[in-house]
Amino acid sequence: MKKTLLKYGIAISSIIVLASCNKQLDQTNPNAQTSASFWKTQSDAIAGTNACYQTFIEDGGYMRFAPILLNVQGDDIKSNSPWTAISNVGRFQLGTADNSGYGWTFDEFYQGISRCNQVIENVPGISMDNTVKNRLIGEAYFLRGLYYFHLVDMFGSVPLPTSTAKILPQSTVAQGWAQVKADFKAAIPLLPTTYANPDKGRATKGAAMAFLGKAYLFNGSFDSASAQFKSVIDLGVYSLMPNYADNFSENNENNAESVFEFQFSLTAGGTDLQWQGVPSSTWGFYSARAITFGAPNFGWTDVQPTATALAEYRQEKTKDGKIDPRCLATIFYNDTVDTHLANTPMYQTTFQAAYASSPAYMGDTYCKKYENWQGSKPNEYDWKSGINERLMRYSDVLLMYAECQNELGNAAECAKYIQLVRNRANLPDRQSVFAGYTKTQMRDQIGHERLLEFCLEGHRFDDIRRWGWLSDPTKLAWLKSRDPEFNSYLSGRELLPIPQAEIDNNPGIKQNLNY
Repeated sequence: MKKTLLKYGIAISSIIVLASCNKQLDQTNPNAQTSASFWKTQSDAIAGTNACYQTFIEDGGYMRFAPILLNVQGDDIKSNSPWTAISNVGRFQLGTADNSGYGWTFDEFYQGISRCNQVIENVPGISMDNTVKNRLIGEAYFLRGLYYFHLVDMFGSVPLPTSTAKILPQSTVAQGWAQVKADFKAAIPLLPTTYANPDKGRATKGAAMAFLGKAYLFNGSFDSASAQFKSVIDLGVYSLMPNYADNFSENNENNAESVFEFQFSLTAGGTDLQWQGVPSSTWGFYSARAITFGAPNFGWTDVQPTATALAEYRQEKTKDGKIDPRCLATIFYNDTVDTHLANTPMYQTTFQAAYASSPAYMGDTYCKKYENWQGSKPNEYDWKSGINERLMRYSDVLLMYAECQNELGNAAECAKYIQLVRNRANLPDRQSVFAGYTKTQMRDQIGHERLLEFCLEGHRFDDIRRWGWLSDPTKLAWLKSRDPEFNSYLSGRELLPIPQAEIDNNPGIKQNLNY
């Protein structure tokens, strides 16, 4: 899947980008394809749909900036990056003049939407195998829903074009979420439950149901969210990987726990990084997350776990008296409490040896999840990683389902699914204790469990925001005590600013509050 889907993404992306221009030419170049000449065959339809995935893995997407934007605002993550396009995200101090980073994300996600719109408009008219046709249209609906999910979640009120070559006014947030849900609903009946090689990694029915459930959950529709998550569970195709760490390396990708992940590769495409601009055949399909998040002397250390995150992992020992194994898969640190970690492997050395002469480094915490620390690489400085980005894991489905059960008053069912995730980490069985919790106590427990399971996966700030903690003075004070970056939070800055270029080009767009 990595090589097939990615291989054709660049070539067709160039055609789609050029075909979206409205300039009139006096003559037709017989050697240049346009949208009118391209959408003719089943191969065209497949290549065009592959291009819809490709924008998600460019620089503003999951190649680099989407994981930054989704991670650094949480109390589990901090940034001391000298590049303010990164560090000011976590401090809620982004300016609107500099379009770097978050602006790239905004622009590239709309490029992806444009590509999805072209598939949805053009593929139905192609004479081809109907099963393949339906699947491709379903993939485009799913991906458009996912692009809009990110845009509404990050930026709030945004335009919602559902056809090509249109400039639309700003929508309301409610309209945005309605579009997200409509796209996922449209995708579900068109998508298969599983794929065989070489198509593993494409959008599935389970992925569409899981993200539809997440959209419902983010809007407090617990009955509807619960039904979607239960449908994913009942598919019977997903399970937790026995080894938690198998979810974050280049080995064991597209595994039984993966509901949806973006495909990166060290061997597909060209050799250049996908920075910005018109796609080129020289672009490779690398992730730059590893170098960006990498520990000192191994990467740029633009993103780090907080001491709070480490302390959260230390709250409860495993059944055999050790630290939660999810901590060992997530954070590099010099542990003086858990003595079984006296020599922590780190690339081709150990944490202790690497920082023996650097006391400040020795006492800090660094990203281990999604890093190439186990392979032959001595560091991450070549900017290239082939590790897939897991957007939706089965454990997330289970914990979101548990959260719905709590909100619906089903404490025993909630406790069952919380403990199911805890069992993989070899944590004590507290199911019967949890079943006796009040709804408020269970909410706090879910907050704790989700931080342990998803640290460095971009979920924590979304959770904080949707739980209303930013508008609760007690909870906000608690967040400030855990992560000083919250001291500069202003109401409204839970959303990123709309890029100034978008406001300049579309007079109907208003800036978000307090920017």
